Amino acid sequence: MAKKPVTSRRGRFLKLAGMTASVAGQYAGQRARKVFRKDDDEAARSQNYTRMADQIADTLGELKGAVMKVGQIASQTQDFLPKEFSDALQRLQKEAPPMPFSVIQRQIESELGQPISQLFEYLQEKPYAAASIGQVHRARLHDGTDVIVKVQYPGVDESCDSDLKQLRMALKLGGLLKMPKETVDQLFGEIRERLKEELDYLNEANNLKLFRKFHDKDEWVLIPGVIDSHSTKRVLTLELVEGDHINEVTQDRYDQDTINLIGHRIFRTMADQLFKFQCIHGDPHAGNFAYRPDGTIIMYDFGCVKKLKPEIVEAYRNVLVSALDEDYQAVDRYLIDLGARVKSQPAVDAAYYAMWRDILIVPFDQPEPYDFAESDLHTHVASKTSTVFKYLDYFKPPVESIFIDRMIAGHYWILKRLGVQAAFRSDLEQYLAPAGESADTVP
Repeated sequence: MAKKPVTSRRGRFLKLAGMTASVAGQYAGQRARKVFRKDDDEAARSQNYTRMADQIADTLGELKGAVMKVGQIASQTQDFLPKEFSDALQRLQKEAPPMPFSVIQRQIESELGQPISQLFEYLQEKPYAAASIGQVHRARLHDGTDVIVKVQYPGVDESCDSDLKQLRMALKLGGLLKMPKETVDQLFGEIRERLKEELDYLNEANNLKLFRKFHDKDEWVLIPGVIDSHSTKRVLTLELVEGDHINEVTQDRYDQDTINLIGHRIFRTMADQLFKFQCIHGDPHAGNFAYRPDGTIIMYDFGCVKKLKPEIVEAYRNVLVSALDEDYQAVDRYLIDLGARVKSQPAVDAAYYAMWRDILIVPFDQPEPYDFAESDLHTHVASKTSTVFKYLDYFKPPVESIFIDRMIAGHYWILKRLGVQAAFRSDLEQYLAPAGESADTVP
């Protein structure tokens, strides 16, 4: 028998509180057992982590909303979490369990003020897609226009703050937040701000219109149009624009040249948004993009958009240019401008910057195409994360650029899953060139 969906604020609190207590108890038990053993039982630890991870993933998937969104963000860290947690949270990216149609119907009729039959020629009961804060249903307007209707789950917006507090406590008591409190505060603060924007579908409608203008000359980028008459703060109706999910981009329909072309176009959209528009699509997971065999890229879900300050974009550009030039004194200065380096601390050892530069430069440091399918860049990054503790007091979370890093990491995983083979150095240098020089020669 299907569980009744938890939509009340009190119900969500109790569900998360129960998860927190269980996870904290398991973690405490694990630590106690370790004290009384001479050797660390790796198998027992892994089993315990798996139980904790499954419980967290199942609870976040059931409750949806802010906590599920944070789980999705955490899943994108891949090797930076214990494998058991990364594997469990990956489920939140692939498929969210849908809400009953009766709940969705009530939400639509409450928001739009009319019965479903008056609003649409038909509305499919089976979800077209289900996500963290809402689900999508295919429909047709009475004028014959095929659309998708994005419906926010009841209670999600009212519960955002309490949900985040509970999740943060669960991760802390489960021994998973091994970061300074200030870092955690700023990270959750930025996530909360973006979530508040994402929970306002009228804000997303404005973002869609803005990004359609940004990319109006890119014939190979498709972004659905908004149906304003059927959209409110919690219901968003868009033109139906279909393409292939990343799992459907297979060799029998997409040859390697087309995949490489798509890779270059992904790079261009990302770089244009960062350096040209200074406004980025902040939720770059695979489900928010689709493709067509002619090389077209379709972009969905513009709830999470980060508008960047010009000085932050300039500082980011300067850091990249200095790193490419191996000018580590300049890297140090520009990281202070970016808000990533504590100004009062002495300069960081150039060898530390050189180590990270040598890892991250690999896809851009060779004339021949880099094979993202075979890339192990993420494992090299993960192997060096322990070195961060040596300079923990020298750096701070760059709040203004957190979503830039998330965008780049998300696109890395998309390029890897697509199997793109491309040399991006010349593309990158066009965007890092002095103002006035164009990047329009990118395919």
